[in-house]
Amino acid sequence: MELQSLHPDLVSQLAAEGVDLERMLRFLDDFNAGKFGSSAPAGPYVIPAMPDPAIVDRCVPATLTMSLADARERFDELGLALSPESIGATEAAAGGEVILDEAALRAVGIRLYPKTAFGVLNGGAATSYADVKKNRSLAGEHFESYRSRFESLAGSCGGLPKGVTPAFINPDGTGGDSFLLLKLRMLLLHRLAWGELTGGDPSTALPAFQMTSVHTDAAIASALDEYSDHPWIAPLARRAGMDGSAMLTGCQSMMAAITHSSEGMPRRLFDRAWGRENAGLAMPGGHGQNFEVLAPIYRGLLARGVRYAWLGNIDNMGFTVDPVSLALFALSGRSAAFEESFRTPMDVKGGILVRDSAGRFTCADIGPAISADEMFAFERAGNRVLFNCGVGLFDLERLVPLLDELPYRLPLRVTDQDKDAGLYAQAEQITWEVIGLLDDPLFFAVDKKRRFLAAKMLMETLMTSLPPGAPGGSAPADADADIGAVSADLHAGLVSLLEGEYALRRVGARWCPR
Repeated sequence: MELQSLHPDLVSQLAAEGVDLERMLRFLDDFNAGKFGSSAPAGPYVIPAMPDPAIVDRCVPATLTMSLADARERFDELGLALSPESIGATEAAAGGEVILDEAALRAVGIRLYPKTAFGVLNGGAATSYADVKKNRSLAGEHFESYRSRFESLAGSCGGLPKGVTPAFINPDGTGGDSFLLLKLRMLLLHRLAWGELTGGDPSTALPAFQMTSVHTDAAIASALDEYSDHPWIAPLARRAGMDGSAMLTGCQSMMAAITHSSEGMPRRLFDRAWGRENAGLAMPGGHGQNFEVLAPIYRGLLARGVRYAWLGNIDNMGFTVDPVSLALFALSGRSAAFEESFRTPMDVKGGILVRDSAGRFTCADIGPAISADEMFAFERAGNRVLFNCGVGLFDLERLVPLLDELPYRLPLRVTDQDKDAGLYAQAEQITWEVIGLLDDPLFFAVDKKRRFLAAKMLMETLMTSLPPGAPGGSAPADADADIGAVSADLHAGLVSLLEGEYALRRVGARWCPR
């Protein structure tokens, strides 16, 4: 399909709404030619039970045992300025092995900071974040007791990029600082720790990158400009000798709705929105497009000597630099590692770790791909379900050669829609389904309250910051006790993160830098 064949009204409307039409038409040509991976389920799925050689329990102190020869070779390949025996315990009787405990692994991980980048998926707007219906559905009986706080915060969040909305609520009920600002502060603290350990220039450690969207890029860029002089950032940035808000950026364009399956093949651009001729619909294409949008950044990082790259969602307060996991991954030699938290009663929508019919690991959505009943039965048998945290750590030497093919191999979800705008279809890709394409993924089973404090809904932020029953929080007599208990647990995790990873302290009823 050629751009010239489209009606000018359709072209101008979709272009104004952020659709890259040339890219969209290439996508349609490729889709109609059958070039994309199938989204058909590969079940039946099996939920893996621990212990499993591909799953590392990160809820307990980490240890790694390697042959001394292998450890020396790996340390040399990674360019570490120390020997494994200088930080580990050697066991000659066990065949020349070295045992690296958590402290030794932390020392290795910190030394890898110049070879490691930290990236966030920062493209979404907070449009549904403060949606009343969705938040009420999530919180159940708790919603009404939080309504006044919810309404006072919702108005300030709507339409903003999610990354620049409050990441937590202060004890006095006011909004705290943003997800993005806290990530920048956390990175500066880790860079300074590397500089203190090695004597190196902190500005060379942990380069940061992000994926924005055409609808959020300008607002995020404006926020980054402001953050350069922010009192939570500027003093640390001066110590590090760098711009504390510097980030490499890839901007994701919008997709356009395509024709409904009932219209058959080949698919075309949907051009009858709300019954009007030559009217289309712009919509997001999913975070799975990061492998295309961020490809120049991934290639550039590798070219400058960066070997590893974290990628995670901006709205997860628990997504921080973890030197121990970095060391475990780098020493494993695997292609990628993913974080999975032990499921809680609040984790009822999203993906869990499973094996498909071929025995490969993948991420399966609760409901569409694997039934909740099957999951609950697995748990009743005394097992733990691992819930996808949306955090990946990639070896760029293994990822970059795949970048041209990943957009075609990653499953493409094309779903029919019957809405007010009409009958149409939406196409999107999910980043974490890359798990099913890898031969040797590694998984870290993490503590949810330490590594997965996600905020898909404003009520999650409210109930984690001000849990039911705590000062500032409230709960009706008939409220769901499980949700209340999980909120209290997550609140403890939030406090630990604010005090630790983000170096804040509570002064009166607000959090401030320490």
